[in-house]
Amino acid sequence: MTPESTSNRQGRRTPGTRALLRQPPMNGWPLFWLLALPVSGFTMYTISGIDLASPQGVSHMIQYSVRWAVPFIYLVTAASAMPVLFPGEVSRWWLRNRRYLGLVFAVAMAWQGAFIFMISTLHSGYYYSEVYYLRDELEGSSGYIFLTAMVLTSFRFGRQRLTPPQWKILHRSGVYFLWAYPFSVYWWNLSYYGSAAAIDYIFYWAGFLAFAARIAAWGKKRRAQIALTGVSERAAGGLLILLGLVAAATGSRWQEPVSTALTAADWSAALELWLPFWPFQPFLPLFIIGAGTWLLVGGARVEADARRLA
Repeated sequence: MTPESTSNRQGRRTPGTRALLRQPPMNGWPLFWLLALPVSGFTMYTISGIDLASPQGVSHMIQYSVRWAVPFIYLVTAASAMPVLFPGEVSRWWLRNRRYLGLVFAVAMAWQGAFIFMISTLHSGYYYSEVYYLRDELEGSSGYIFLTAMVLTSFRFGRQRLTPPQWKILHRSGVYFLWAYPFSVYWWNLSYYGSAAAIDYIFYWAGFLAFAARIAAWGKKRRAQIALTGVSERAAGGLLILLGLVAAATGSRWQEPVSTALTAADWSAALELWLPFWPFQPFLPLFIIGAGTWLLVGGARVEADARRLA
């Protein structure tokens, strides 16, 4: 092969991942429109085959629209962890475009909000007898409040009204809450109702991995900052992480006795009626994994050293 033919082949070589992800359509507002338009297009196409004059039709569209939204909040949730766990062009692109992925999520949720408004006003009898539950209403309304505040402060005119710490608290709290709502719904579908479809398994595990990635990234960064932990701490941390993973996969086996125990007190049973997510059964495996990670990276030793120095 001549040098000239080699040069021609190299010139025809398709762009690599870095070049592809640096293309204008793959970043910023072009990426937003590239994703938001199909979401809206498929939603409008589905509407054309649904009888919105019936409450069942509107209810179907509520479920359909949220299935477009869920993947994007999971992507936003995991975005900050990806460059820590998997350094590279893809993870940096992911984090760089987190804002626009979040705005696509907002578009899908706007469709859902429109359908919820439609069913609650045009089919109020059906809504309050078949759909409405106070706890769900509180969780959903809180989610939309967070989402509205996050969208407004994603632009300069809104962001300049908050200090950087306030903006960080708002967006971190909002991401956690908006992730928690669908994740908990799919956990209950798997662990309580017993009639889960394939999509329930996919969205549950995707949500679990998205938040577990944040825990792992926190542990990786913290471990790089402190001395190695003792053998006993590493063993205890590893066992807790393993226990959390087992609990995540076996929710249907422990949900009933744990829920009964956690709501045995009158005050806890009362909180369950109106406090979002209480008593946090879907998140217990992640709490356990978080505690295991804390031990694994020397959290107990760091706290002890801090108390001794104080």
